[in-house]
Amino acid sequence: MKTINKISFQDIESIPQLVKDFLHQKIEGFEENTFSFDNFKKQIHVKQNSFTQEQREILSHVFEQQLSALTLSSKQKENIENLKQPNTFTITTGHQLNLFSGPAFFVYKILQTVKTCTDLKQNFPDFNFVPVYWMASEDHDFAEINHFKTENNYYEINEKSGGPVGRIKISDTFFISEFEKEFKDSIFGTELILMIKEAYKVGNTLTEAIKTLVNRLFSEFGLLILDGDSKELKNQIKDIFKDELLHFSLEKTSKEKVDFLTEKYGKVQVNPREINLFYLTETRDRIEFDGKKYIIVDKNIRFTEEEILNELENYPEKFSPNALMRPVFQEKVLPNLAYIGGNAEIMYWLELKDYFNKINIPFPILIPRNSMLFLKEKTLGKIEKLDVRIEDFFKNFTTISNAKILDNNEILKLLEEKENLLINNFSELKSFAETTEKSFGNMVKAEEVRQLKSFKRMKKRLLHAEKIKQAEMLERLENLFLDVHPSKNWQERVYNFSVFFADYGYTWLETCLEEMEIRASKLIIVAI
Repeated sequence: MKTINKISFQDIESIPQLVKDFLHQKIEGFEENTFSFDNFKKQIHVKQNSFTQEQREILSHVFEQQLSALTLSSKQKENIENLKQPNTFTITTGHQLNLFSGPAFFVYKILQTVKTCTDLKQNFPDFNFVPVYWMASEDHDFAEINHFKTENNYYEINEKSGGPVGRIKISDTFFISEFEKEFKDSIFGTELILMIKEAYKVGNTLTEAIKTLVNRLFSEFGLLILDGDSKELKNQIKDIFKDELLHFSLEKTSKEKVDFLTEKYGKVQVNPREINLFYLTETRDRIEFDGKKYIIVDKNIRFTEEEILNELENYPEKFSPNALMRPVFQEKVLPNLAYIGGNAEIMYWLELKDYFNKINIPFPILIPRNSMLFLKEKTLGKIEKLDVRIEDFFKNFTTISNAKILDNNEILKLLEEKENLLINNFSELKSFAETTEKSFGNMVKAEEVRQLKSFKRMKKRLLHAEKIKQAEMLERLENLFLDVHPSKNWQERVYNFSVFFADYGYTWLETCLEEMEIRASKLIIVAI
């Protein structure tokens, strides 16, 4: 395996402009929240002064408790112990509990978190940095996470859903037998099959399954896994939840930032609600206020103000943050310096800066995660033979293929030459026409438009004719596009990590870690 290219996010058309502007510090107020060692130095100081020893003791205890059923590496144990010390901080990423980790970028974002901690330790040797994976165990959209895809198959589980997905118990293991058929003859297929059987045994919850899998993959890297579905953790954020119930503070405080981002970049990623909390029973349902009472949507449950505040005081574990409140919960209970997330995540974090200031929690450094693409040497050879660049496959494919079809086309050159001559001739004619009667000048302009439309039609017909003539080459180009973009999407968003692990095992993880960029957001392309 060798890296053949690293493409900056700035050079990829599909990366949202908001993310590009954030990375280039073009959004006022976020300059100190981008990756730089100066910013990390400031963040260490700010977080050190805002995170108490009591919080550290609670966090260390929660980790010990939640990871007690796992076999921990010496590095993990050391990290749990270090969290009690005021010189230890976390770098965090988060993700849903996708079946067998879901798309491959799940692995990439965790490895980037690990490598960021290593890099920070080299630059700040007096401090410790602990990588944390935050499990989105309280999400309730089971359909989003109940599947994964390989090159040859689609795997899915069916379980009763509606409540927090982390609490769903596994009973359907048909997908495991199908997975075994696909990978039993692979070099590292036995390892993969053991992983999936160990994690998804009948009776395990999805939280236990992902915890088991992630620990199997990343324990030697010192990664700690945290489940926010915890009374001890939620006990620390009761005051913020109370303020949200009484004053709708997140929506009010973030309005100016949301309006700014909407005006400049279009629709925001997630719109704040009046109350950004759910209530947990056997299901997870929104909390709304009708002016008199707090209503649990889709449930026959109503609270007066006094009742819901008593409920929060006595049972904080029943209150669940939504997508916008979850970052607040995370930063409240962790001595965290930075969050590593996908573009969509970074975009909704940006909405929250003013709210963080209001509740006196330091807003973290935000790091858009790197992307990775693994291509076979055979595919790269075909790309080279067609004389296109790998970067071209991350531009508008229709534009690129049309340009390729008409590359060095003599008829097109002649058409463009004659079209330019026409434009020049009409330019001269229009300047003279302006000296005479107005209607004549208008006629000249209309005639120019008519003749230029003819050239446009001829070029369109020429492209159509060349597509028929070069159908074989166009088909090869389209097939290559699908090699790079399976299901017409980025590879990392389609294939599960097993596609690569099956052939290369833990060496593949080491390669990902080694090639991962830390100080810039890039697409890393590796030949296999």
